[in-house]
Amino acid sequence: MYKEVQVRVHPSEAADERRLISATARDLQVAPERIRQVDVIRRSIDARRREVMLNLTLGVHIDRVEEAERVFVPAYRDVSGGEPVIVVGAGPAGLFAALRLIERGFRPIILERGKAVEERKKDLNLLYRTGCVDEDSNFGFGEGGAGTFSDGKLFTRSKKRGDVRRTMEILVYHGADARILVDAHPHVGTDKLPGVIVNIRKTIERCGGEIHFGQRVDGLLLYRRRVHGVAVAGKEYKAKHVILATGHSARDVYRMLHRHSILLEPKDFAVGLRLEHPQHDIDCLQYHSPDGRGKWLPAAEYSFTANIDGRGVYSFCMCPGGVVVPAATASGQQVVNGMSSSARNTRWANSAMVTSVGRTELQAMNFEGLFGGLEFQDALERRAWQEGGGGLVAPAQGMKDFLGGRLTDVLPSTSYKPGVNSSLISGWFPAILYKRLAAGLQTFGQKAPGFISPQALLLGVETRTSSPLRIPRNAGFVHPEIDGLYPCGEGAGYAGGIISAAMDGEKCAENVFFQDVK
Repeated sequence: MYKEVQVRVHPSEAADERRLISATARDLQVAPERIRQVDVIRRSIDARRREVMLNLTLGVHIDRVEEAERVFVPAYRDVSGGEPVIVVGAGPAGLFAALRLIERGFRPIILERGKAVEERKKDLNLLYRTGCVDEDSNFGFGEGGAGTFSDGKLFTRSKKRGDVRRTMEILVYHGADARILVDAHPHVGTDKLPGVIVNIRKTIERCGGEIHFGQRVDGLLLYRRRVHGVAVAGKEYKAKHVILATGHSARDVYRMLHRHSILLEPKDFAVGLRLEHPQHDIDCLQYHSPDGRGKWLPAAEYSFTANIDGRGVYSFCMCPGGVVVPAATASGQQVVNGMSSSARNTRWANSAMVTSVGRTELQAMNFEGLFGGLEFQDALERRAWQEGGGGLVAPAQGMKDFLGGRLTDVLPSTSYKPGVNSSLISGWFPAILYKRLAAGLQTFGQKAPGFISPQALLLGVETRTSSPLRIPRNAGFVHPEIDGLYPCGEGAGYAGGIISAAMDGEKCAENVFFQDVK
């Protein structure tokens, strides 16, 4: 007999199979020896009360082990003779679009401005050594997109987009740990995700698809408001369907589309700073214990939101046991992001602390027009670069001093390898946004006493959370003015993370099929 049950156990019980079986038998009111096997289907941490507990959904095999369900195997096939579809960008949206195209019989041709994972790793090592940014191969651009070397968190609330589990299963099929199918907040880790990306590439190529690196698309081939392909430095790639999945940092792509008189729309986005604490402090705060997480619990996470004067202030991309990394995509910019390995075992925890920016804020700061948001992002990144002193050095300020408007004499320790420079961020960060961020941090400190800490450090700036522009599309995922053009993922304004981008890529590919069979 097989039953699925929900149990609530202490973390130490979950870590000991014998004790877990005993607890499960007690809940089911059966003898422990009758339970032959227990499979963890879902796992989440409940830290709302003083004693931290785990909520588990278990598959319990009573008297005998039932045959496991068939392992998920995608329906990939040989498409070497299939109709070509151009996919611009090899981030999660582009890669998952390509995989879905293969399932539907199309031959994806991926054009990626950056490099393959293996070469991209070398460029990131060079970035740390020299401080010089390769504009096509960095933490933002290259195979796998920004997520490849920026954590690999897979939590999403975008279930309305489709089957989240299918997306997770595809990642597991390509080498991700099967625990992502169980954990409430799944995470691959920046040490593991590159290998998964390489395996996805191999699947695409094995099935007859193509991936071309070092191909920065600089034009579209258009005739009578229909796309017929793309241009790369004078070379043409032709196809009647083009999926545009270029990511939110490809600012040149928006300019290129504007030159083609293709409709773009401004939208709200978010900017802020990267906040770093000692991980032990977050463990103590979240697990209500002066001893921290102890032996059985993982590095603690947090998620905060506040409404300040009708606008959102919130934590984003929280990296427990992680590090802060340089995320600029051009020289003269200072941008930070966060990541963590699968073990989440560093001494630090970091997250973005950001606030919403829209037309009202941009006008107040004298940034107007369609590209006002892009110009503001660029101006803020260049100011941060100056305040850091050049190179990759980040301007930084202790959180208490940020709230009090004081320069920090001695900065707390940080995971940020290029180094930090004490800067009065509270003095040069745009006043309309500083006041809101400060009020949000104060609110978070009231919710979680100890969050506002002398060991907490703010680094500048966090500007790549989302795109300030949207590339519109209709119900068929096609641009309303350009037949055959499918705006996709974060860069088009329709996603906000690895999973939502991957799911959006699949949806775009599915709509290529629907359009093609009409």
